[in-house]
Amino acid sequence: MFRTTLSLSPSSFQLNHQTAVLTLGSCFADAMGSRFLRDKFQVCKNPFGVLFNPLSAFHLLESVINLQFPEDNTFIEREGIYFNYNLHSDFSGKSLKELQNKIQETFETTNNFLKTSQYLILTFGTAIIYQIKDSDQTVANCHKMPAQLFHKRLLRSEEIELTFKKLYKLLKTFNPAIRMILTVSPIRHIKDTLELNAVSKSTVRIACHHLESRFEDVEYFPSYEIMMDDLRDYRFYSQDMLHPTEVAEEYIWEKFSNRYFSQKTQNLLIEWTKLRKAITHRPFHPESNAHQAFLKKTIQKLENLSNKIDVSREMAHLKNQLI
Repeated sequence: MFRTTLSLSPSSFQLNHQTAVLTLGSCFADAMGSRFLRDKFQVCKNPFGVLFNPLSAFHLLESVINLQFPEDNTFIEREGIYFNYNLHSDFSGKSLKELQNKIQETFETTNNFLKTSQYLILTFGTAIIYQIKDSDQTVANCHKMPAQLFHKRLLRSEEIELTFKKLYKLLKTFNPAIRMILTVSPIRHIKDTLELNAVSKSTVRIACHHLESRFEDVEYFPSYEIMMDDLRDYRFYSQDMLHPTEVAEEYIWEKFSNRYFSQKTQNLLIEWTKLRKAITHRPFHPESNAHQAFLKKTIQKLENLSNKIDVSREMAHLKNQLI
């Protein structure tokens, strides 16, 4: 026995391809959301870009529910490009109006999606926040503005829990059927030193533990523990030695699938994965009889799946290759 593994029993929280899922939070929420998209789930993936700290994520969700668009003093201009302190730098514009329109459109789209979502997956990256000195406003992203404009502070778990409780009440009024899955990002934030990163991760982990204990429709998924204790080897890290490799992300996704997907959904995913790999096959001789027969056979298999998941794009792609 050369490793420790986490054995996760199936959750009472069950997801399938008819389940609407919103992911929000750190870049690990992006990684998970991408797999939901790849495997044909109904997902709204991290619509506001990467959000590292939980308070910024909670604030954005509250703003989306109330359709309260960012105030004027949250917009900044740097080198001719406009940004907003409440959002990731993915949200930028060549003019203030362009950025405001982009934000408003995303708020409205996310509001509509959240209204009918069954699950919200929140991934917390860090308990360290940055606040503007003049106003104590917490920012989601400093946008490379001068460091002297901000002061850094470590949140207490009680602050995270209290803010979540307020959001929870609002969220359940907005969408009573929604359930929440909390997770801690396994990606380390070494710019704050490894020691402080450990304190930060501990803080958000404690908050998740308390929230899971207090709310019956809130559950914790141990992505952080899987990476730190199960995949405890640098071969599972990318070149920066901070982010999980593709193999590690797939392993965590497999653990997630086993916990939250029914056997019927898992069987469908096995079938879809085989087809997805077949679709990406690049033939040496696309005009050959063998490849043309392969295309027709694969199209037929996709047609058999079309009443379960949306494969129209893949079918059109293959049909365009028929001679």
